[in-house]
This record gives sequence, structure tokens and C-alpha cells, in this order.
Amino acid sequence: MPLARLKLWLWLACAAPLAWLGWRIAHGALGPNPVQTLEYFTGRWALRWLLVTLAMTPLRRLTSRPEPIQVRRLLGLWAYAYLCLHFSIYLVFDLQFSPAQLAEDLGKRAFITAGFAGWLLLLPLALTSTNGWQRRLGRRWKTLHRLIYFAAGAGVLHYAWGVKKDETWPCIYLSILALLLVLRIPWRGILRARSPAAAARDPTVSPRAR
Repeated sequence: MPLARLKLWLWLACAAPLAWLGWRIAHGALGPNPVQTLEYFTGRWALRWLLVTLAMTPLRRLTSRPEPIQVRRLLGLWAYAYLCLHFSIYLVFDLQFSPAQLAEDLGKRAFITAGFAGWLLLLPLALTSTNGWQRRLGRRWKTLHRLIYFAAGAGVLHYAWGVKKDETWPCIYLSILALLLVLRIPWRGILRARSPAAAARDPTVSPRAR
């Protein structure tokens, strides 16, 4: 599939939950607690798209195809867009734009602190996601964008600590994140370095150690 068509389909897939949410709002189908429904819906989709973004590098290694890396930025920006919407709903409906209330929540409610930390960690990534910033930062760009792992961890904690009853989905997201982190480990390089052939080629290894 051409890259432009793939990006179009992914863009539509990322926008589809918002269209569904808009339909629910228009038809008054948000349930007895509309604000909570909006917060949960946008927060879960932010976390889902963030995990999909993290899956692109392992997918690139498994398939040896460039497309996962080429669409990673699109997915990451959509994840941050959902997160900004989630945060905005909290600011508008729960806090009424009160900085004092936000400061109080950050100090007293651990799940708010974790969620806010995740939002802050992703902010510089979104701002430096362009090709121009990638050229300016050079190698530092990759180092900066590793913050996404900490942001995803903060997102999972935010969800887990914020859920009051059923912890099934937080556990599922935590398991997916753990799996993605394990897949990030360069196992081939580690196994290759530990193989007898690699040891035989390494001049720093003494013959007795071999």
C-alpha cells in the first residue's frame, strides 16, 4: 500500500473514535455522568494510541519494513491530541479553569499527578516532532523522544490509580506496555555477543576464557 494511502487510513482510524463520541454527544448517549464518560473515553483512547505508537518500532524489527516508522509520528500526535482533549475536559468541567484547584489536586491525588506528568512529558515531544526539529537536535532528538516510555508508564499509572472498581483494563494496558518494553530490548545483538563465534572474534577475550 502506498504510504500516502496508509496514512490516510490511519488518520481516519484515529479520528473514528472522536466521530463516535460526537454522535453520542449529539444523541445524549453519554449516560448519567457525561463528564466522567468524556474523561474516560478520551483518556482510554489517548493511552491506546500511545501504546500503538510504541508498537511501531518492534513492528519495524519484526517485519523489516519502513512503514511502521514512517507512520509513528502521525500516531503519536493523535495520541497527544486525545490526551490534550482529556486534560481539557478535566480543566473545564472539573476545575472550571481554577489553578488553585489544579495545584490542590496535584498535591493530594496521585492519579492526577501521574496523568499531569504524562501530559508534560509528551509536550516537548509534540513540539519537536517536525523534521526541522529533528535536524536541529540531531542525536539529542532520539534521546528526548525516549520520554515517551515514561509518559506511557505515567498514563498506565494514572488509569490504574483512577479506576475505583474493575482493574481489568489497567492490568491489560500494563501488560501490553511491559511486552512492548521487552520487545525493545535488542535481543539479537545480546545473543550474538554471547555466542561462541562472537567470543572467538573478540580480541579482548583471552583464549582461556573462551
